[in-house]
Amino acid sequence: MEKEFFNETIGLLGGKKINAREYSPLVLAYIGDAIFEVCVRGKIVRKANAPVKHMHQSAKKYVQASAQARIYHKIKELLTEEELAVFKRGRNAKSASVPKNADLTDYRHATGLEALVGFLYLDGQIERLMELIEQGLAE
Repeated sequence: MEKEFFNETIGLLGGKKINAREYSPLVLAYIGDAIFEVCVRGKIVRKANAPVKHMHQSAKKYVQASAQARIYHKIKELLTEEELAVFKRGRNAKSASVPKNADLTDYRHATGLEALVGFLYLDGQIERLMELIEQGLAE
């Protein structure tokens, strides 16, 4: 389901070919944060039709920095050299904000993961994106 949705939404970016390699790591993380959350919410909705409050609490477990850092550690061996380079650019980017409720290392890993998600999305590598997210979210 997400693959078709994401293939369609890429067209919302103006219909022009986007070179994801030209974007800063924080811009990649910005879009990656949203894409990752859509994937998490899709996974939760497919599990069960539940009250929204419960689904929101479930989603928070996946989208917080510590969970995203754990997801990165689950998939890091699967990454190509280019994907790892994108992750590192995101992880090492200097953010204007400092995490209030997160460990700085986890926060940086989460930013790197979000940058990777954003890169794969903007680059049109939807199948690869879904493969990595499925692996990372596997129980």
